[in-house]
Amino acid sequence: MNDTIVIVGGGPVGATLALLLAKQGLAVTVLEARKQGAAYGEGRALALSYGSKRILEKLGVWANLATKATAINTIHVSQKGSVGRSTLYAEDYQQEALGYVLTYGAFSASLDDALSQQSSVNFIFEASAETISHTENEASVTYQYHGASHTINSALVVLADGGRSLDAISGLTKETKEYGHDALITKVRAELPHNNIAYERFTPNGPMALLPNGEEDFSLVWTGKKEYITPLLSLSDADFLAQFHQQFGDRVGQFLSVEKRMAFPLKLSQLKALDTEHLVVIGNAAQTMHPVAGQGFNVGLRDAESLAQSVASSTLELLGGTQMLTDYQASRKSDTKGGLLFTDFLVNIFSNDLLGVAGLRSAGLGLFDVIKPIKKHLVQKMSFGK
Repeated sequence: MNDTIVIVGGGPVGATLALLLAKQGLAVTVLEARKQGAAYGEGRALALSYGSKRILEKLGVWANLATKATAINTIHVSQKGSVGRSTLYAEDYQQEALGYVLTYGAFSASLDDALSQQSSVNFIFEASAETISHTENEASVTYQYHGASHTINSALVVLADGGRSLDAISGLTKETKEYGHDALITKVRAELPHNNIAYERFTPNGPMALLPNGEEDFSLVWTGKKEYITPLLSLSDADFLAQFHQQFGDRVGQFLSVEKRMAFPLKLSQLKALDTEHLVVIGNAAQTMHPVAGQGFNVGLRDAESLAQSVASSTLELLGGTQMLTDYQASRKSDTKGGLLFTDFLVNIFSNDLLGVAGLRSAGLGLFDVIKPIKKHLVQKMSFGK
């Protein structure tokens, strides 16, 4: 048995776990299918919670990321066609920010740089996992690297590749709910400054999030039924911005420009059965959430932190065994279930245009704005998953 812990997937969640383990002095091998630097130019926005920022501070990478991140100091929640709204302020909860926005590329580059300084980490780019198997004694990964096949065995293999390697692994059962919705993502510039305010806007066609990203721009996540979102991709920039403004309103003035638009299907999924000694699944591979509340990525980082703590508490003889993995799953159950239920509830209640429901939502938002204990609980959940 190889004495290294193997992580399949070197994206932000897998790389964070590798760095957490390296800080414990453990040997780690990371298998990443993409070429080194391939993700560095990726402009997709990541919404980091305040709790995720604290994880990165402990790892020593936040200082490098801070100059590239845009703070969210205020979250404004509203519903189209109603006066109901709610506002959350970081200062009310003794936090310097409610969250942060930065690009996937900047995050990946900073983590890779930090890992390159860890002698105990063997980060293998262009290594594509082909098969993953497990026994009561160990797990093994067979991967392709520069045209040759290699196999590595370990007491603990961690699957953090977003679920691309799940299909043929015995002992895993995944339950998936297809929303029939797509998410359109892009970047827009508005007439007025963002003032570090993030907007969550619910419309009859689905929710949209507008996140401050950079000095002047916003990252947009606009979700709705596929037949509603798809035509938005082919509109001219002017027509797209006009339609977006009609749905969003005037809070930041006119929208001046839009970058390339992309869309992807949305689903909610979770591993339901996990009978896999010496193999554990984290991040989007373990649970996939609707982006409406920005929970999924942060839940994945908390997976990495909790797993690193479980490894630190285990002996070498028990590493990857039933007891260790059972304890890890138990530590994550409440956070994961809460995130899944919360995001699914928001999608269902705010994408429902039945007669009378809009009025109830409006009243609910107004009531939520004045009930401080509920707001405090929500901020705690968004920030730390507790």
